[in-house]
Amino acid sequence: MREKGAVAPTDCTIVVPAYNEERRIGGLLDELDGFAGPVIVVADGTDRTVAMVEAHAQEHPELRLSCLSFPRRLGKGGGILAGFRAAGTPFVGFMDADGSTSPSEMVRLFSYLEEADGAIASRWCPGAVVPVRQGLVRRLQSRAFNILIRLLFDLPYADTQCGAKVFRSAAIRPVLDEMLLSGFEFDVELLWRLRRCGGRVVEVPSVWCDRGESKVGGGDSMRMLRNLVSLRFR
Repeated sequence: MREKGAVAPTDCTIVVPAYNEERRIGGLLDELDGFAGPVIVVADGTDRTVAMVEAHAQEHPELRLSCLSFPRRLGKGGGILAGFRAAGTPFVGFMDADGSTSPSEMVRLFSYLEEADGAIASRWCPGAVVPVRQGLVRRLQSRAFNILIRLLFDLPYADTQCGAKVFRSAAIRPVLDEMLLSGFEFDVELLWRLRRCGGRVVEVPSVWCDRGESKVGGGDSMRMLRNLVSLRFR
């Protein structure tokens, strides 16, 4: 039976997948001041991301900041899996390197794990605050993708792709080795497998701000859909 009670920030690890994020990672690192738990940046690119994270960790020894570096492309999902496996805390989550979700929002999201196995941020739930939205085309693509995901996987969530999600480590550990997808579609597979195991995941209206320069292009969207259809009917 799952233990209930307050979630201590020191028991929460944030994983940040960072593929060639030297232009954006500095802003996020500056916002980490005051976060008490470990932060694991997973870098699998060729730019200065690793050097920037390591320099920030040296300049701010009070932060529990570390960087995992890989010489090959892992994909968003592969990077998150590497970070999850390296985490040693009872609670673990991930957020985008662009800082569209703030560390303070992550702390709020972790608090929902007092009762749930997972909590995901949503830009589409009533109560969400989105001062800077994505363009109209991206929003239409997002809604169409969400409808397809609901039909394919019977997931009840309005926003599976918001890049801020947290989980109880004990709840997701059994499904990590079952994961097959390593791209941007990773979120859908993780939520699907967790629900199939009986995990309870709540969707939380979030404060989210579009930072632009999205790494997801039109080709990625079609690839995500093909991979998810293949997964569902495998």
